[in-house]
Amino acid sequence: MSGEVSFRDREHAGRLLAERLAHLAGEEPVVLGLVRGGVVVAAEVARKLQAPLDVIVARKLGAPFQPELAIGAVARDASFVDDDLVRALGISPHQVAEITAAAMREVERYEHKFRGGRPPERIEGRTAIVVDDGLATGATAMAAVRALRHQKPRRTVVGLPTCASDAARRLAVEVDEVACLTEPIDFHAVEQWYENFTQVEDEEVERLLEEAREREMSRSALR
Repeated sequence: MSGEVSFRDREHAGRLLAERLAHLAGEEPVVLGLVRGGVVVAAEVARKLQAPLDVIVARKLGAPFQPELAIGAVARDASFVDDDLVRALGISPHQVAEITAAAMREVERYEHKFRGGRPPERIEGRTAIVVDDGLATGATAMAAVRALRHQKPRRTVVGLPTCASDAARRLAVEVDEVACLTEPIDFHAVEQWYENFTQVEDEEVERLLEEAREREMSRSALR
């Protein structure tokens, strides 16, 4: 295991990813962390690029008999379903609809929790940088970037510390750039590439967002 580790933790991964994305600092970017783990990585990117930090909420659609298996994902105003996998598993349209409705309720709950009634950051005409702690199937990232299209960003970039090559290729068709630090040949799971991959709690997400808002207010006061 120790020979496979690329990152000490999400903060370390975020600092390295920020260096890779530093060329975007002049494009008035908005950094969007996928809830929850992606927000920790995104916070480091936003700090380095001196950009606002916001969340983007996407929820996996788990197979009825194996919730860990993603058959797709949803975000506000967008969804992604792997129709071939759904057919292969014999999942009915009614089951897909039920799973999707439950996931959308979770999306709405988390958006309200983390924004607290505040409007999302303005995306239109800006470079949107979507950040996660890794890419395995790519389902949640796919739903997230499709949802962003409704907000008309000038460019959409996805930043990742580690990713499965096939998932990154599928995602690259949907965005302007995929910046992934490591694409291991023997990729099995995101946590495989972290020494510390503890669960991120809601309180940590809320703290990082509040710290980012305070930094942004300080920068605005100096302009």
